[in-house]
Amino acid sequence: MAGAPVLPAEVLLAKRVQEMALDGEELKPPYICRDGDKAEENFALSFEIPVIDLSLVSSSDPCTPKEELQKLKSGLCSWGCFQAVGHGIPKSFLDKIRKDAKEFFEQPMEEKKKYAKGVEEFEGYGADPVPEEGQPLDWSDRLFLDVYPEDRRKLKFWPENPESFREVLEDYTAKIKMVTEITSKAMAMSLSLEEKCFLDQFGEQAVLQARFNYYSRCQRPDLVLGLKAHADGSGYTIILQDEVQGLQVLKDDKWFTVPTMSDALLVLMGDQMEIITNGIFKSPVHRVLANSERERISVAVFYTPEPKREIGPVDGLVNEEKQRIFKKVKDYADIHWGYYQQGKRALHVAKA
Repeated sequence: MAGAPVLPAEVLLAKRVQEMALDGEELKPPYICRDGDKAEENFALSFEIPVIDLSLVSSSDPCTPKEELQKLKSGLCSWGCFQAVGHGIPKSFLDKIRKDAKEFFEQPMEEKKKYAKGVEEFEGYGADPVPEEGQPLDWSDRLFLDVYPEDRRKLKFWPENPESFREVLEDYTAKIKMVTEITSKAMAMSLSLEEKCFLDQFGEQAVLQARFNYYSRCQRPDLVLGLKAHADGSGYTIILQDEVQGLQVLKDDKWFTVPTMSDALLVLMGDQMEIITNGIFKSPVHRVLANSERERISVAVFYTPEPKREIGPVDGLVNEEKQRIFKKVKDYADIHWGYYQQGKRALHVAKA
């Protein structure tokens, strides 16, 4: 019918965001989710996320600086995130990850479509599965891959170009796995818990999934979002940013722009860590803004408990002073995704 609105699925199948941006096409309705009030950006607040040196908090050595652990705890109780340095990954390697990601997205569409996902599939190149009717589409493209355990990998979705992509991603996965072990222990120690208690909850086969994000330039960034507001359903997420700012977290009903640090990894709590810590650590709502002048790249690795594993508040965090506020749940990430598609949070389903 002439003049009928274009459905999100049709837009999704017709063209990728990167193609629309390069062709200078007008924004289509499913991508428009804001009222064009630029004042919101002008008053977005900057803030100093705690910078934690993981090399100082990587063991239960009595010499571990208590100040660093206290700074870690304070940041996760207040903001739900921190910038990790001293993680053992050289800056040159982080630059290589960013370079390979950028080169993949800058290839001709024919090459990228070799790794394309179906509309309802999750893994592969494209966009997230079509959300429920009435929910907007993100102004971004992504490549989503299961990377650990190895038997979850679907290599048909792993790009062969750039030539180094697969090898670098395998190496990055191994390095990030070590970072999750260090981080999980440090977070436990910051709460005066046994250092392996979080690792035990996640299980030996805890899942790592990598999401390479490409945020195209947009002529009207005040009308779209690179990634809509949400909290993660993971245990926590480790994000490698480039130099272009765009990620924001919500606190006290205000949006705060996350600074970029070329040698740091942003560690962002997901809902499952809020459940495991009985609400002590916060899972922040966050979003990504579009930019009218520059594209933006990020690589997010989601760290999630192994499938079918039951998680719940650690016993040491439930007592007379702090009552249990969450119950035990299984496969929370799947529950979270159903609500995410509706533009809602899922944390309430785990309330005790």
